[in-house]
Amino acid sequence: MQVTICRAEHFNAAHRLHNPAWDAEHNQRVFGKCNNPNYHGHNYNLIVRLTGQVDPETGYVYDTKRLSNLIKREVLDRYDHQNLNLDTEEFRTLNPTAENIAVVIWQRLRPHLAAELALSVTLYETDRNFVEYHG
Repeated sequence: MQVTICRAEHFNAAHRLHNPAWDAEHNQRVFGKCNNPNYHGHNYNLIVRLTGQVDPETGYVYDTKRLSNLIKREVLDRYDHQNLNLDTEEFRTLNPTAENIAVVIWQRLRPHLAAELALSVTLYETDRNFVEYHG
């Protein structure tokens, strides 16, 4: 019996979408307002899903308090109220698109979870724009 548990969190961060290999005009054409040299911010909503077997002793797929603590340590403490381009090592050379942020979050969480648990990350950049990464 496979069951999926979910934990919703949120964080606020600034970023700038920019490809340093392109000139200013090309960056502006591709990224528009998101290429603002003074950055811009989002109130990101994050959903982390773990799918696995229910432990017959605990009744859990995974303890949601442990999941909450893991997300806080690996994601929120690292990215909340940060400028992703300037304040985080991961995005100094990686364009902090929603797609790349979701993948990086997945990569930060995956090593801390048992291999038999399937991990999915959904990141909402706005109410209408979101990405999913399943690894």
